[in-house]
Amino acid sequence: MTEPAISRVAMLTVHTSPLDPPGSGDAGGLNVYVIEVARRLAAAGVEVEIFTRATTAAMPATVEAAPGVLVRHVVAGPYEGLGKEDLPGQLCAFTAGVMRAVAAHPEGHYDVVHSHYWLSGQVGWLAAERWDVPLVHTMHTMARVKNRSLADGDRPEPPGREIGEAQVVAAADRLIANTDVEARELVELYGADPRRVAVVPPGVDLDVFRPGDRAAARAAVGLTHDDLVVLFVGRIQRLKAPDLLLKAAARLGERDPERDIARRLRVIVLGGPSGSGLEQPRELHNLARDLGIADRVTFAPPGPRAELADYMRAADLVAVPSYSESFGLVALEAQACGIPVVAAAVGGLPKAVGAGILVPTHDVDDWADALAALLLHPSRRAALGREAVAHARTFGWEATTAALLSVYGEAVAHRRATGGGR
Repeated sequence: MTEPAISRVAMLTVHTSPLDPPGSGDAGGLNVYVIEVARRLAAAGVEVEIFTRATTAAMPATVEAAPGVLVRHVVAGPYEGLGKEDLPGQLCAFTAGVMRAVAAHPEGHYDVVHSHYWLSGQVGWLAAERWDVPLVHTMHTMARVKNRSLADGDRPEPPGREIGEAQVVAAADRLIANTDVEARELVELYGADPRRVAVVPPGVDLDVFRPGDRAAARAAVGLTHDDLVVLFVGRIQRLKAPDLLLKAAARLGERDPERDIARRLRVIVLGGPSGSGLEQPRELHNLARDLGIADRVTFAPPGPRAELADYMRAADLVAVPSYSESFGLVALEAQACGIPVVAAAVGGLPKAVGAGILVPTHDVDDWADALAALLLHPSRRAALGREAVAHARTFGWEATTAALLSVYGEAVAHRRATGGGR
């Protein structure tokens, strides 16, 4: 079956805009994925329109994010005051806004709808049927996966989300999984047809995230040559487990009779509150104080991608202690900068981490051991740093985009051959 050419793609990301900087609120790896793929698709000659919910009146209705990439802000509910858990009640309004926005387009304007996260999949389900095009869906996270490995004190995802995800899985012409593990979870936990699941790993911007001058990077972010720097990047919520990292850092100090590590160790938390973390935005600051390491922990807000790369180049290691990760773009970005990673052995992280240490538990002592194994052995860090760069270079966004185009083409060809059936 010859794959047809793809000329226009409609992308849907209801709950977070690709223009929002990742690291706080609901902005994370999904945002990076959407904008990076859209840019590469446009560079390959495919026009992309991204539909997202408007969250401020100050934002224009349409924004050209890059040549060939148009972001449309759809009014659905009040601009502010709605959390992600409130958005199912706005899906009808969002869908109506999408339909109004494209009403003037001729039939067959889009070749594919690609939705991201289950909320968008609900809208994409209707849009794809209305436009008679295939629905390609990427889950990014799944409730049934998250609920199997909750952090202490975290709330489980509600049954309504699980039902909504299962509906999208059943409706989609193709499902994009980041890893073989995620593909298996779609089949085993949601009953997905394996023939409709395609594994397409995310990528990394190798122009932004690359090795560089560590001394210059440390000067740029206010660190000294003597510091031992552990970096956490991500949204501050229980799922991401930054509290575990602080406890492990404190445990290292307790084991250090000479106080050398305690004197030199610096933990940088780069991100803002999200999800359950919004309820107690100072909880992590208070934990650092209670552990007696407040003077060694720096909290910094998320910023531009180039600034993130500087923080990574300044670090001795990047820690990803999450309880659940569909992939872990932060781990890949750190390795592209030549920085080894200590990560939880969950979800897609074993695929993302090619140079570092995978920790099989969320035990504080196990994490303190893993941190010490790199912080106390600079030669090992250096060797892993070289391996990290080589590993990351196998994950370019161009490869991701080429694979997605192939999946789009297969979905279109199959739909035409079967008269709309899957």
